[in-house]
Amino acid sequence: MAIEKVKAYFKQYSMESRVLEFDVSSATVELAAAALHCEPARIAKTLSFLIDGSAILIVTAGDAKIDNHKYKTQFATKAKMLTPEEVETLIGHAIGGVCPFAVNTGVSVYLDVSLKRFETVFPACGSSNSAIELTIDELEQYAHPVSWIDVCKNW
Repeated sequence: MAIEKVKAYFKQYSMESRVLEFDVSSATVELAAAALHCEPARIAKTLSFLIDGSAILIVTAGDAKIDNHKYKTQFATKAKMLTPEEVETLIGHAIGGVCPFAVNTGVSVYLDVSLKRFETVFPACGSSNSAIELTIDELEQYAHPVSWIDVCKNW
C-alpha cells in the first residue's frame, strides 16, 4: 500500500508520526480541506503529467490551476495529464493519494510558486485519507524537486 511506502520514507527522517490518517476521504482538495479544517488553498495538490513518455509531478496550491501557455513555455510541450490507469503504474500512488514522496524511480517533481504564499501546506501521503503538514522548506527538502516553476494561472 502506498501510504506504507510514504510512512517508511518519512521514517528515515523520524517524521512518520507526522503522517495524518483520517476516518473520512481526503481524495480531493475540498475533502482534504474539510478533513483538516483549513482553507482549500493550503492543500498541496500533486498533478501528474506525461512528457516524452516520462511521468512528472507538479505540486501546486489547492486553488491553483495550470496555465497551458506557461506550461508549454516551461516544458516545450502541451500539458498532457496521466490517465487514472497510468497514475498508479507510473507514479506509484493511486489518484486521491498522489504525493511527491516515495514515488517510482524516474519521476521528476516540480514545485509551483503558488505554494510560496503559505507557511505550511498539506500534501497527501499515498492514500485517499492521509496528509502531512509541512513548511515550504520541508516540502522542498523532502519532495526533492527538480526546481520551483511558475506554471499556474495568476501567480
